[in-house]
Amino acid sequence: MELRRLRYFVAVVEQGSFRNAALTLHMSQPPLTRQIHLLEESLETRLLTRGPAGTEPTSAGLMFYEEARNLLALARKAAERVRLAGQGQMGRLDVGIFGSAVLGPVPRVVREFRERYPDVEIVLHSLDRGAQIKALRERRIDVGLNRFFDPEPDLEWEVILTEPMHAVVPADHALATRPQLDLEALAAQTLILYPRAPRPGFIDHLLRLFADRDLQPDRVIEVDDVLTASGLVSAGLGLTLITDSGRGLSLPGITHVPLTPANVATVNLCVIRRAGDESPLVEALLAVARSLADTPAVSG
Repeated sequence: MELRRLRYFVAVVEQGSFRNAALTLHMSQPPLTRQIHLLEESLETRLLTRGPAGTEPTSAGLMFYEEARNLLALARKAAERVRLAGQGQMGRLDVGIFGSAVLGPVPRVVREFRERYPDVEIVLHSLDRGAQIKALRERRIDVGLNRFFDPEPDLEWEVILTEPMHAVVPADHALATRPQLDLEALAAQTLILYPRAPRPGFIDHLLRLFADRDLQPDRVIEVDDVLTASGLVSAGLGLTLITDSGRGLSLPGITHVPLTPANVATVNLCVIRRAGDESPLVEALLAVARSLADTPAVSG
């Protein structure tokens, strides 16, 4: 059953005559009459009758009129959904997330994306970098958000945010009262670093900051995540370093102290995707992330 015949039939019923329907459809009357006859033959049912008041539907035709309108509405809706999906405004986007980015940048990107594209379902998956790369290759996620990325032949990445880091110090520690700290002062303390896997990762990035200044931390405790590290700092077991967005994780008994200008350390947040992937949804997410990259987060 062709959709155009449904449109022709609906037009005849609504216009009350073949002549008026033909004018509305911008076609001549004989072809319109022929198409309606073919429709009746395919259904083996009389749909229209001609009377003094014009062309009217039979009882079967009246029933078919309602069904035809519903089918045409569904067809229009399907076409519109496909159009929106093609423009990145509808569909599903699976995003891999990990680490302290979930404390600031990721929620901002997701919130803004949902406001701009309310008909897109965005699903978040907690995956470390290695798991994100595997999921991208297996097409289980569309993009990954992570701090570090080594070149891969089938993947590409883009830095969307560069954040400064701060020292996290027990509130009763002697260093907590200083307006700024340098890496030399931190190297003399027990440092609680994270995550212990995957490697190389954030831990190696931090250790390299000290090594570049010919410093070697006195003692390093490796833990799994930023929450554990901050909790151990709160308990007075050492100090740690945290990204700017990570300062949103506020625990009792800790103080955030910025690094001195000469010791400023930064860390990137990257969007990772399959090389050559021009999915409108992925491009839409990237556009949102780029637009927020230079917009400072509101600190609590």
